[in-house]
Amino acid sequence: MATTLNPGATHQLRATVDETRTAAALAEEGEALPPVFGTPYMIADMERACAALLAPLLDEGKVSVGARIEVSHTAPTPLGATVSATAKFTEREGPLYWFDVWAEDEGGRIGKGRMARAIVDQDTLLAKASARR
Repeated sequence: MATTLNPGATHQLRATVDETRTAAALAEEGEALPPVFGTPYMIADMERACAALLAPLLDEGKVSVGARIEVSHTAPTPLGATVSATAKFTEREGPLYWFDVWAEDEGGRIGKGRMARAIVDQDTLLAKASARR
């Protein structure tokens, strides 16, 4: 297990946009959403890239969770295109680990922003979630 994460460390994920990763895939019956890369999938890819950077810091029983998201989706990506989501660790602010994030396809940047994640005890997290029922 690593004990530090250095500013500037990056992680990138790549995926192809298929029918399951579009805005249309999220549509309710009768709702018309376009068959382009969906914003929730872009955000999830960015979060996964951040989580991958934190994974070496996790002791047994610890997990990282999303805490803050400030992201803009700025351009559409068609079916069949490859999207890369990149996270770059910038700083630790108390319990929060902050990342600059961006996504690109073959045509250039399609999204950008900042995200923060925290490392928490998994049992405590699950107990708090269960108490919300």
